[in-house]
Amino acid sequence: MLRQNLIRLFVLWFFCMLAPICVFSQVTGEQGLPDSKEITLEDLLKAAAENNPEIKSSAQTAAASKAMIPAAGALPDPTVKFETMGNLIPPTLMKGDPSSARTYGVEQEIPFPGKLGLKENIASVEAEGRQWSHELVHLKVMSELKQAFFDLYLIHKSMNILLKNEELLKNFEDIAESRYKVGQTTQQDVLKAQVEISKVLDRLLVQGQKKRIAEAKINNLLYRPAETPVGKPAEFKKTEFAYSLEELTQLAQGNSPALKVSESEISSREQGVELAGKEFYPDFALGFAYAERDQNPGMYGLMMSAKLPLYFWRKQQPELDAARLNLSSARSMRESTSSTVLYQVKEAYTMATTSEKLANLYGSAIVPQSNLALNSAIANYQVGKIDFLQLIDASMSLLEYQLKYYESMVEFHKALARLEPLVGVDLIK
Repeated sequence: MLRQNLIRLFVLWFFCMLAPICVFSQVTGEQGLPDSKEITLEDLLKAAAENNPEIKSSAQTAAASKAMIPAAGALPDPTVKFETMGNLIPPTLMKGDPSSARTYGVEQEIPFPGKLGLKENIASVEAEGRQWSHELVHLKVMSELKQAFFDLYLIHKSMNILLKNEELLKNFEDIAESRYKVGQTTQQDVLKAQVEISKVLDRLLVQGQKKRIAEAKINNLLYRPAETPVGKPAEFKKTEFAYSLEELTQLAQGNSPALKVSESEISSREQGVELAGKEFYPDFALGFAYAERDQNPGMYGLMMSAKLPLYFWRKQQPELDAARLNLSSARSMRESTSSTVLYQVKEAYTMATTSEKLANLYGSAIVPQSNLALNSAIANYQVGKIDFLQLIDASMSLLEYQLKYYESMVEFHKALARLEPLVGVDLIK
């Protein structure tokens, strides 16, 4: 009888010491996994902007297109001519022969008025499109990096919670073994605790695999070796999201880089149709020549020529038809892009708002209530009102809800990150 009372006192003392452990994972109190350093999202974004080769490549392409604008509107290179009529060996003029001369000339091709201006405009619009393509690449890379950061943050939080839960379950196992040895419970309680510990270890292995993948993705976006240590994601303040679906739709229609690229393509194709129409008109050439003659006065000459689009039905008309088809294709592609962007905006908005509501629900109600339920289960187990399996169930329920809280919080921020390339606005700062 004395021995049983001592055991009860020990169990009571142990659970009193255990109660603070049960509160460990209420949304804000986990200890971090041992990592070499803490990383912030701002530092990662800065490193990606400086080192990501895709961003660099798109920026260089945009700069190259801009540099080509003046060349598109420039006149064709002039042609310089030299001709000698007379003796071939040695190359001398024939004295007294008025047709023997050395002729020096220059010729300049002049496209029909308006053609060069259209070509320069097309180059300018295409350069603008390349710049929007660069902006789209930049936003997509940053979006991917933000999502990878939040994934890694969730993995660290999940591993923290699982490690704490493993510690809690091991304590439960010790209690079950102590009570089993004195005949106060069955071996089933011990086995149940061991099974739950094994499940936690299994989930830790999976999280470890996810951690390596997330770190490799971050290193890839930063253009670093895959095995480079990344560190532990720093805590961040929850983003305030005050946009409605209508506001996001308007932002997308006005700022979406993908739509801007499509609009630049349409503008370029429209001017391409106009340029193809001008190909039905002739291009001109002007020339000047000076003829040097021996014992005869020098002569000057002027020349003007025109290219006649004589075979327009074989060349200019097919080119015009093709330009019109390209314009129609660009307009159809713009409609397709617009439909896709607006669908993706609605999808990401729905995910963001739903996840935010779930995170608020888990953080303000379900997790605290589950924590109270576990503490109540511990107290009831002490006085024999519930069995060990009910205690384990309460512990595992709290674990699942804690994980779901962080999953919802991360999904909320990932949805905002997916919205950024669609609306052209930084939503996570």
